[in-house]
Amino acid sequence: MHTVLITLLVIVSIALIVVVLLQSGKSAGLSGAISGGAETLFGKQKARGIDLVLHRVTIVLSVLFFLLTLAVTYFKI
Repeated sequence: MHTVLITLLVIVSIALIVVVLLQSGKSAGLSGAISGGAETLFGKQKARGIDLVLHRVTIVLSVLFFLLTLAVTYFKI
């Protein structure tokens, strides 16, 4: 059981790294940092299409990573 969980954890970890690296940046330097705060404040949504899908996949993979880490720790004891 422990070996299966470790294998799943490695696969989810690699997938999480790949998905995070595929996402586009949210700002472009100093001007993006200044205007990015205003866009967030006024509710302009920049995530469209593939960015939205990658964002959701990142959330799912991070929850899986957390749960698998807890499971590995639990079953190791």
